[in-house]
Amino acid sequence: MFTPKKEDNFTFGLWTVGWLANDPFGDPTRPALEPWEYTEKLAEIGAAGITFHDNDVFPFDASDSTRDKIVERVKKACDENGLKIPMITTNTFTHPIFKDGGLTNNDRSIRRFGLKKILRNVDLAASLGAKVFVMWGGREGSEYDSSKDLNAAFERYKEGLDAVAGYIKEQGYDLTIGLEPKPNEPRGDIFLPTVGHALALIAELDNGDVVGLNPETGHEQMAGLNYTHALAQALNAGKLAHIDLNGQSGIKYDQDKAFGHGDLASAFFTVDLLENGFPGGGPRYEGPRHFDFKPSRTEGMDGVWESAKACMEMYLMLKAKAKAFREDPKTQELMEAASIPELAVPTMSDGESYSDLLASDDIDVEAAASREYHFVELYEHAMRHLIG
Repeated sequence: MFTPKKEDNFTFGLWTVGWLANDPFGDPTRPALEPWEYTEKLAEIGAAGITFHDNDVFPFDASDSTRDKIVERVKKACDENGLKIPMITTNTFTHPIFKDGGLTNNDRSIRRFGLKKILRNVDLAASLGAKVFVMWGGREGSEYDSSKDLNAAFERYKEGLDAVAGYIKEQGYDLTIGLEPKPNEPRGDIFLPTVGHALALIAELDNGDVVGLNPETGHEQMAGLNYTHALAQALNAGKLAHIDLNGQSGIKYDQDKAFGHGDLASAFFTVDLLENGFPGGGPRYEGPRHFDFKPSRTEGMDGVWESAKACMEMYLMLKAKAKAFREDPKTQELMEAASIPELAVPTMSDGESYSDLLASDDIDVEAAASREYHFVELYEHAMRHLIG
């Protein structure tokens, strides 16, 4: 029942299953496979597609011929296994040249190098038929407040994003940029730490019409925020380009657990939103259900694939439970009692003037103050579907 199929649209980054389990305190615990080997195995367990950073598949210093040869091999593996490549991203955080960022580096020559690297991989994304180009600014930030002219840093960030977006439009590519917010790690403070920060900056761009968001579960939860709310705000703004699903247990380092292996209730409501939409209707996310997780360092290669399968199984289980929750007449009854449908009704009537509003007398304050909303009962009913 919970076996994934291609139509479930599950996708994985090659950096997820390909993580060798090294961390700041320990060496790798798993061997490396070739990119196409990970690709073939993901197809075998039911994934619909793969995504990757440029340097997940070819070395940072690869020659053009080597680069093309490796990319062609990965593309061939995808074609032979019926996998798509819906998203590509670029690494501007691993190589030491990017120790102070790619687009906001104090060194102008490095900013120019970073921008050229990004533009080259926009070309790669378009050539492989990707629809989203994710940009995670993991090194765009600081540890020391004295290290940056912050006004200039945000100007350079906007300049860089506008340049990438402008290039996409100039080349006629069918690509949307997906900014990926994160509050910290590896930098002490990363610029654009949350969905709200990123939306504010996108609104200031000249080419913001092709710039959206790629919110990640753990990244929002690292800041103590609600991931489902982040998705909702991005949808409301028409800016949800892509999603990264994983598990996180509270405010700490980026754990990248398997999806649902953290705040299970939050994962349930995330799937409820993605699969069932807003109760009153509204914009829907139709893109890949993309997993950005890391198999635990304690696992070997068998554990890598078990972890990937766990992400998909968890999503499918939550999808079934969320569907049953929404279709339950008791749920609809409780939503009515909570006035949830009424929230979709505009506060001011069509054509109503401010004078009309100020002159209206349409509420019994005492009665309204004493009403109940049944929020706890509605949530408990959701938990009955989740746990029962």
